[in-house]
Amino acid sequence: MAIASLSNIRQDLSKIELSGLGIPFLVLLIISMLILPLPAFLLDFLFTFNIVIGLVIIMIAINSSKPLDFSAFPSILLIATMLRLALNVASTRLVLVKGHEGPDAAGKVIEAFGEFVIAGNYMVGFIIFAILMIINFIVVTKGAGRVSEVIARFTLDAMPGKQMAIDADLNAGVIDQETAKKRREEISQESDFFGSMDGASKFVRGDAIAGLLILLINIIGGLLIGIGQHDLTFSEAGRIYVLLTIGDGLVAQIPSLLLSLATAIIVTRVTTAESMTDQAKTQLSNPMALIIAGAILILLGMIPGMPHMIFLALGATAVGLGIKLSKDSERQSLQNDNIAAAANAQADANREELNWDDVDQVDLVGLDIGYGLIPLVNPETGGQLLPRVKGVRKKLSAELGFLIQPIRIRDNLDLSPDVYHIVMNGVVRGKGEIKVGREMAINPGHVHGTLEGTPTKEPAFGLDAIWIEPSQRDYARTLGYTVVDAATAIATHLNTLLRGNASELLSHDETQQLLDKVADRSPKLVEDLVPGKLPLATITKVLQNILDESVSVRDMRTIIEVLSTESGRTQDADELTAAVRPRLGRMIVQNLVDINDSLPVITLNPSLEQVLHNVLQQSSSTQGLVIEPKLAEGLFKALAENTEAVENQGHPAVLVVSPGIRPWLAKIIRHRLSDLTVLSYSEIPDDQAVKVVATVDVEETN
Repeated sequence: MAIASLSNIRQDLSKIELSGLGIPFLVLLIISMLILPLPAFLLDFLFTFNIVIGLVIIMIAINSSKPLDFSAFPSILLIATMLRLALNVASTRLVLVKGHEGPDAAGKVIEAFGEFVIAGNYMVGFIIFAILMIINFIVVTKGAGRVSEVIARFTLDAMPGKQMAIDADLNAGVIDQETAKKRREEISQESDFFGSMDGASKFVRGDAIAGLLILLINIIGGLLIGIGQHDLTFSEAGRIYVLLTIGDGLVAQIPSLLLSLATAIIVTRVTTAESMTDQAKTQLSNPMALIIAGAILILLGMIPGMPHMIFLALGATAVGLGIKLSKDSERQSLQNDNIAAAANAQADANREELNWDDVDQVDLVGLDIGYGLIPLVNPETGGQLLPRVKGVRKKLSAELGFLIQPIRIRDNLDLSPDVYHIVMNGVVRGKGEIKVGREMAINPGHVHGTLEGTPTKEPAFGLDAIWIEPSQRDYARTLGYTVVDAATAIATHLNTLLRGNASELLSHDETQQLLDKVADRSPKLVEDLVPGKLPLATITKVLQNILDESVSVRDMRTIIEVLSTESGRTQDADELTAAVRPRLGRMIVQNLVDINDSLPVITLNPSLEQVLHNVLQQSSSTQGLVIEPKLAEGLFKALAENTEAVENQGHPAVLVVSPGIRPWLAKIIRHRLSDLTVLSYSEIPDDQAVKVVATVDVEETN
């Protein structure tokens, strides 16, 4: 048993993730190098490892398409800087302790770099090393630090505008909640990254200063120790310690210069989908620029006294490369024209004969635009209407529970240039006027100033708005206006109109597709229902009734179960709808509860509710419901007053009545009080807390 337990423990230990110990081990190694002496061979290995780290970091920086692709860079920069400084400390200890033994006393790497730079002339080697320090400290490090400061400041200043743009896209249905959350996280990460880079650039600057000071300390200390402790002559001490110091400084400055360049590359990157290499290749391949530069170089090469061969050769190469790129561009353009011509010819051939394809059916949903709004549809001119409309379809499909059919966008020469019409089943259901190149500043009801622009009405909700120039966007937001672009204004109107008429978007085809989707997981459930118990038309009518009252049909499994159970009792779509709604109670009330998970409701005075019951019973045998005009007027007035009062308190307006009168009452007030939701007592879950915030009464109800 003991042996088996020991074996199990070993297996468990072998499964422990060790990859997370890399950074802590490196930090301990750095601390050790600051305290403990290192042998020369280990110092050679660590110097080489440091150079490899610098090369890897700069390669990653070059191939990153955006700064956040290398978001760990500030922390890695700190660790790499400390590793280099720890190596400096360790090598300084070795140089000063064993430098008198010869040039290889501090390791082969330092000796090789020192002899390579000095090349027999100590003064020249020292000057070259000083120039490298100046390049790193004054040019690369100082420039990267300044860019980091500016970007960090601008990124923080732009955060509120970016957050409001995300909220506008979310409200317009362009993006969903998950995408909005992801974008907010990216903005937060971007702000944190550039703020960290602003501080991390100080590490690089301090590293360069430390390298210069360590160089001076090594030379002075080496001379004092060599002459005072080891009885070397000034010439011998200078030869040995200058060689070791420059070699040590160079082997440390190369990774330092690589880190400085990586920092500069990261902070000067313009965020695109391309890496730095791809951007440079695309943007520098300008035929005209190459030809002009080559021609100037050829002219310079013809001046007497100039190196003719080099100037003429490079100039001819630049001109030849420019001509080649120009021909390739013309060839690609001609190929694209041929493809377009072939497509047009095929389209013309298809139109030669008249057939049923030439008879257009009425689109379920269409968007007709005037010719002045065509730039909103053209992606080449920056048009965003197509992705906005696609976003509306995606959002509504997810919320309503069925796929919204494609929305056809057409230019209509009969419309004014800036006008659009939203058409459903061939009938214009909404219209608006848009100013291309302008943005709409919407007054939500509480703003702190006025704007200069063209007054208008927001098309979706009829709010007061102003068309402003894009340059006024940030100022308008500071005043409290909600600013959206032209494409977003159209998309918001389309989203509102489709949501309010969701029942018209669902037909027999969509119902059948919903049933087929449920049948993939529960085939017996659907097989028993259609067509044995209920026809497809009745199920479609039930779903349309549910959508009419702004309830989603995502929970099709529950709906089908209720219909299967109730189909033996009735075949009437309205009665089946009343049976389905209580099972969907949690879905109905989930967006109506307050922050305390309590459902604020409006109720009817018991005597008034009894009167409505009597009216319903007396009218059951007739074609329509009969209600006294005075009672109807008083009822609608009281409901409107209580709805407004409840909404002013910050609660949604929810009226709760008995199940018998709910369908009838909901139908007659649907178009009069669109903000009032009518529920029955049976539709509220048993564990849902309810709070009565108002009671409706009408005088002289008898």
